[in-house]
Amino acid sequence: MAIKAFNRREIKCVAGERQAAELLGLIGQRMKPDKYCPDGRCNKIFNIYYDTRTNDVIRASLAKPYYKEKLRLRSYEIADSPQRQVFLELKKKIGSTVNKRRAQLTLNEAYDFLAKGKQPDTDDYLNRQVLGEIAWFLHTHDVYPVLFLCYSRMAFCGKEDNDLRVTLDSDLLARRYDLQLEKGCYGRPVLEPGKRIVEIKVAQAVPLWLASALSDLGLYKTSFSKYGTEYTSSIRLTQVPGALRRPLPLAQSAAAVILKKGETSCLTSFSAQPSATR
Repeated sequence: MAIKAFNRREIKCVAGERQAAELLGLIGQRMKPDKYCPDGRCNKIFNIYYDTRTNDVIRASLAKPYYKEKLRLRSYEIADSPQRQVFLELKKKIGSTVNKRRAQLTLNEAYDFLAKGKQPDTDDYLNRQVLGEIAWFLHTHDVYPVLFLCYSRMAFCGKEDNDLRVTLDSDLLARRYDLQLEKGCYGRPVLEPGKRIVEIKVAQAVPLWLASALSDLGLYKTSFSKYGTEYTSSIRLTQVPGALRRPLPLAQSAAAVILKKGETSCLTSFSAQPSATR
């Protein structure tokens, strides 16, 4: 089991196809693809978000408090085995600073911890500390799995500044049924067609060249939460009986794809090649 902690600022923008394509051209000159996105290809990210039965976690987050936190279970491939490695993340935001506490577990360990409170054994002090933080969150929040969310991601890191990261997320699909990572990626689209979420992650200030590029392209900082956007749209869908509990017919959306074991897909125009499996 491994543990990582991140402490950084995150800036988000919503880009159209033209803006994203031009930004990628500039990024390619200054940054290098993340090791999990060889040749600039997409990889898939799978998440399960945890909340209370009255959605207290996301409702508090949408109120934009100075401090907020959320819990999610994440994998970078379809978790097709109980021993598949996944990440249990407690993401906190204090003002404009994001702190992510992340523990690497097997899928079975994560499910037992979240559903039964069975904390994995470890002799490592940092592991115990972060797992203790997550255990306290589970103790103070009566949460259960409420949302599956997956998307395609292109990720880049600075050639000289390892703390600089830029990601572009597209093809967001969400569902409120079949809430297991091993089920694969399918659901209803969350974003408008052609939209991408751009995230700039820095330890200090955004580099001048990147700030200028964003300004020239008309990409400005906005408040955007994938979970929050899905939650807001799901409220409208509650007027349609069963809309959130039944699968969306594939014919209704070109983005509603199913990924099974060994398959990955990048539906955006960013890359003509299928993404590499992580």
